[in-house]
Amino acid sequence: MTRPDGRQADEMRPVEFVLDVAPHATASVLASFGQTRVICAATIQEEVPRWMKFQGVSGGWLTAEYSMLPYSTHSRKDRDSSRGKVDGRSTEIQRLIGRSLRAVVDLKKLGPRTLWIDCDVLQADGGTRTASITGAGIAAAVACNRLLEAGKLTQQPLRENVAAVSVGIVKGSGLLDLCYEEDAAAEVDCNLVMTASGQFIEIQSSGEEATFSRPQLETMLQLGEAGIRHLSHLQQQVIAAAMKPADSSGIQSLAEFFKK
Repeated sequence: MTRPDGRQADEMRPVEFVLDVAPHATASVLASFGQTRVICAATIQEEVPRWMKFQGVSGGWLTAEYSMLPYSTHSRKDRDSSRGKVDGRSTEIQRLIGRSLRAVVDLKKLGPRTLWIDCDVLQADGGTRTASITGAGIAAAVACNRLLEAGKLTQQPLRENVAAVSVGIVKGSGLLDLCYEEDAAAEVDCNLVMTASGQFIEIQSSGEEATFSRPQLETMLQLGEAGIRHLSHLQQQVIAAAMKPADSSGIQSLAEFFKK
């Protein structure tokens, strides 16, 4: 089938990462999957949640928050603060982001501190949760490397990288990395979260008023695994580049990015 942007079924949208777009965070990245753009920031707080102190739990903690900015969609989306609560979708996604990162972080090696992951959607065109997890994986890795470099950590708490990608069945065909138009028309929607070594962390798959077969599930898994390998390779490049002296600021890079 012909995709809206002319891609092949197994082809991802252009993926780009811009580092250090939020200077006050320990590490940050603008993750772009096509027209979906999310700022993912990792911030270190030198204390653990109260419940850990009360229960005598050793080590640190990692938690995530996710939000879509009002202008990220075609029609304005109300802020959670104006509604007085976080909507169910945002709660689900931020829990997914937190679970995904905790699966690859040794919280005991993190020490008595909290690693906050904040994902803010600037522009939504499908796959905001997968872009958030992939960008958050980079931000967490860079933050941990910087803590090691600063001598605040003595051991690397990050076991390996984590990335996520969407796949689905649209008009009977398996597709990788769905844009919004494809996601809205999908008979089956699936999000895969995996480690760089190919281990699954989470599979979210459901029929949208439809069912799907084992061969279709296998097709989606094959497409998703290939997408994760591509993303993991890009992540490794960006994480390595973050440890090199920068010759320009992240804000300049961000400005250049939006000129494209």
